[in-house]
Amino acid sequence: MLDRNIRTTLTLPADLLKAVDEAVREKKAKSRNELVANSLRHELAALKRAAIDAAFADMAHDQAYWDEARRLTAEFARSDWEALRLGEYR
Repeated sequence: MLDRNIRTTLTLPADLLKAVDEAVREKKAKSRNELVANSLRHELAALKRAAIDAAFADMAHDQAYWDEARRLTAEFARSDWEALRLGEYR
């Protein structure tokens, strides 16, 4: 799929638009469009990371997860110990 731009209209607080224009004037961004698009990408990525973090936080209260984690730890304990021991001899 080709990346295409779609024109839209945003209503921004005056002080925010002033700061955007200042950033463009100072060559911190090529244009208003670029700064807004990059800012939205950044915010959307942060929201996605927060959702992932929340899903992992839920695991702290998930008994099935803890049971599986303990089972895997016990299952791999011997091989982990052997790998550590072999690594010390190198």
